[in-house]
Amino acid sequence: MSRGPQKRNRPAQRGPNRAPLRSRSASSRGEKKVKTREAPAGRLTGRAIVLLSVVLLLLASYTSSLHTWWSQHQEIESTKAAIASKKARIAELEDTRKRLDDDAYIEQQARRRFGWVMPGEVGYRVIGVDGKIEGDVPELAEPTGSKPREWYAKLWGTVNEADKEPARESRDADKVLKDK
Repeated sequence: MSRGPQKRNRPAQRGPNRAPLRSRSASSRGEKKVKTREAPAGRLTGRAIVLLSVVLLLLASYTSSLHTWWSQHQEIESTKAAIASKKARIAELEDTRKRLDDDAYIEQQARRRFGWVMPGEVGYRVIGVDGKIEGDVPELAEPTGSKPREWYAKLWGTVNEADKEPARESRDADKVLKDK
């Protein structure tokens, strides 16, 4: 049974995804009339719009997640850098503490910073032509202590003390006799 002649009598099938069928007579004559269904240029189809909206939705959701990840990554890196600098500072301070336990280091620092000399040694300072001390000799600052009070402060202090009752010391007779 040949199905060829039956096809010739059928009309061309058309559908949303099918191109019209060519007739045998057109192909036998050598003509190439193939009609295809194409979307007009510049217009979006319904499928393209749905696909584009899904892609944009996924892009928006991944962008916010990526931004959160990136900011947390930057925070972790800055925290790691801070930890490394703190560890370096701790190691430096531990080294300083170990050096301060060494008497030779303390002596060296006293000689260098304050210009101290050991008993029996003679310390020299070179004075230049201009009368200034040459070299790297630090000058000691004034000692921090109580400055002598002014005369009027002393006088007012005695006025304040005049009203107070004198402090009594409890003396033990045995202790007094032992001390003498």
